[in-house]
Amino acid sequence: MIRVALVVLTLVAPAAAYAEMRLPAGFTAEVYVTGRGEAPDGRAAIGIPSTTSLAFDAAGALYATRTGRRYRGGEIEDLWPVLRFPPGGARVGGDVSRYFYGPPLLNAQLGAARGQELLLTTFDRDRGLGVLYRVLDGRAELLAGGTPPPGEPPLFKQPEGVAIDGAGNVYVADRQRGAVVKLDPTGRVLDARWLVVARPRLVAARGERVWVAADGDTEAPWMNGAGELWTIRGDERRVALSGPVVAGMDVGAGGRLFVADRHNTRILALAADGGTIEVATFTDGDAPRTLAWAPTTDATRRAGIAGDLFVVVTRRGTWSLNEIVRISGPFDELMRTGSPAR
Repeated sequence: MIRVALVVLTLVAPAAAYAEMRLPAGFTAEVYVTGRGEAPDGRAAIGIPSTTSLAFDAAGALYATRTGRRYRGGEIEDLWPVLRFPPGGARVGGDVSRYFYGPPLLNAQLGAARGQELLLTTFDRDRGLGVLYRVLDGRAELLAGGTPPPGEPPLFKQPEGVAIDGAGNVYVADRQRGAVVKLDPTGRVLDARWLVVARPRLVAARGERVWVAADGDTEAPWMNGAGELWTIRGDERRVALSGPVVAGMDVGAGGRLFVADRHNTRILALAADGGTIEVATFTDGDAPRTLAWAPTTDATRRAGIAGDLFVVVTRRGTWSLNEIVRISGPFDELMRTGSPAR
């Protein structure tokens, strides 16, 4: 059953500048997707239903969904569809279902896109069973995982992040198993324990390099703790960043990894020397929840969003409603110069 009672959406104004963020000189931020709804305490609030993962396809459509619903005392399973927003964004009207894409799925998390095909994971926490789907034209097809043959253990228990490397291989972070699984482009298992770390949750890739964000000793991603961000290329495996529990990440300008540091309310990029560059910091109680880059294609150039960064923002701690903010600017220059945020 799909539950939308928490949000009653009405028409809102066109895109507006987003001010609760400090950016380097030459950068701008504007609201790309929003709505008007009701927070759990009954007060009016802005935003769309809680969103924990984003992905773009080659045509510039933006997909959003969430992995479980977080409550004050923990989390529950959540059956919810993928939302699909056309190039140009959306000011969601009274019927959020117009943006539903495909069937509702349990704890769905978007991963990578292959052209206009999406890869996403789902899992049933009680059964300890997970699935990797490919989704095209709103139809979900099993790519890997699911119910195993009698007597065999499941391939996935709690799969979350997904990424594709330059050769088309697929990497899936299974948080409960404490391992990243490597598959070939057809879903055949190449290495069920390609990387073993504590609570891996997110994966990103570009060419031969793969990044894995692990929650480490942190029992839940919204809690403070000591996370790790691994970088892997061939036989080289090392921790690139320690400390933040990474809420979201994606590869962007210059092949650099950008991460959403929710607890410290900032967005960081990993520099070539192993350090970090602060891309944005949030104010007034806002925080980044996840992020994704618009690809550079003919379609995204026509839409005017090619190479822009999109961030899910929790406004003033209202976890149940989020906005999607678009950040534009000279990212390549920022990666070359490392200019500090103003």
